Amino acid sequence: MAKTQLNVRVDETTAEAARRRAQQRGVSVNRYIEELVQQDAGEVGRTFVEAAADFMKQYASVFAEEFGADRAEDTREAKGKR
Repeated sequence: MAKTQLNVRVDETTAEAARRRAQQRGVSVNRYIEELVQQDAGEVGRTFVEAAADFMKQYASVFAEEFGADRAEDTREAKGKR
């Protein structure tokens, strides 16, 4: 993916907090800010939910075998009520 430069102005306290958190996570400040924006935009959450749904589809029979068909049906019904 192509990168573009974005300049922002923040107070020194915010800048220092960003530097500190990025260092704690072992990433650059640029990467840290990029991750925050992606999280805020919901990209990470959507990716997780899609992966979890794919996992459940793939292993539904294993769960049904382990926990019983009644338990699997209860889970499907609860999902439909949301």
